[in-house]
Amino acid sequence: MATCGKRHNEFLSMFKQMTLRGFLTRHAHNEGLDPSLICLIENIASACRVIGDRLRNAVFEDNLGLAGETNVQGEDQKKLDVIADEAFIRICGSSPRLAALVSEEREDAMWFKEPQAGDFLLFYDPLDGSSNTDVNLSVGSIFSICNVETNGDRDIQKAGRSQNCSGYAIYGPTMMLVLTVGSGVFGFSCEYGTGDFRLTHPRMTIPTETSEFAINASRYRFWDAPVRRYVDECLAGNTGPRGRDFNMRWTASMVAEVHRILTRGGVFLYPADDGNRAAGGKLRLLYEASPMALLVEQAGGAATDGHSRILDLQPKGLHQRVPVILGSANEVGRIAKYHTADAGSAAS
Repeated sequence: MATCGKRHNEFLSMFKQMTLRGFLTRHAHNEGLDPSLICLIENIASACRVIGDRLRNAVFEDNLGLAGETNVQGEDQKKLDVIADEAFIRICGSSPRLAALVSEEREDAMWFKEPQAGDFLLFYDPLDGSSNTDVNLSVGSIFSICNVETNGDRDIQKAGRSQNCSGYAIYGPTMMLVLTVGSGVFGFSCEYGTGDFRLTHPRMTIPTETSEFAINASRYRFWDAPVRRYVDECLAGNTGPRGRDFNMRWTASMVAEVHRILTRGGVFLYPADDGNRAAGGKLRLLYEASPMALLVEQAGGAATDGHSRILDLQPKGLHQRVPVILGSANEVGRIAKYHTADAGSAAS
């Protein structure tokens, strides 16, 4: 038994020595990962390092607060939103097979070349949760990569199931890059001093059961009946129909919420409600909901808009918004069942 424990520790130690490049090279050898995709992922990691450094020094460089402009979403841009967006463009734009970028901060796609079959499309939210920067809470960057299907194809409205890679960086006490290339979810921590991303969280998985949920409770008055029912049952605790106590979390950063779920389980809800229904929801499909849905499913969880699997949704615009419910599979299934029952009652 002691020998098995020693081997297990040696195995983990070996993993923790593996850099992001070593991990990707290993996937290229074992699973045929495209070397051009490796180059793009490494450029994304470099952009995230730069963003992390600018965040740490923002107060000294006078980069906190508003930039004085609004983005395509009609949201006030933070100075750091602009800095993060420019870092992605400057660093990732040098990737030889990158055809186009789609950013939360820009109205249209940015094309770099005439697209050829197999080229890449990069979708990203450069600084998710940027409202938290002024109060020094965790924020992140979200990204997703799809392929151009045929020569000259400029269709960038890709369903989530067509992604071949997605991930995020979280800028917390430890900067991390969390990634899937279609065969599980892996977390890399940035080593202070060297700047290397090293594999510290191999095979991240989400337990099917949880007693933790994340939702903005201040919107209770806007929620539909299925969401109210779910939250009310959780808040009733061990005296209610669920028969156990639940914890509620909310950080106003999707990256932070999803990272907690990937680390210890839980469910995250940003549903459609009376306040955001006309816009389609709150979160953007292409560069927030779809990338996170792929990560969550690859880790054994589930992701829905309340009625349909998020990865099956066909985008109708670059900045389309959708409801998002994701996390531990049993809880997501329960919430979806409540939506189905409510729709059935309304129809009858």
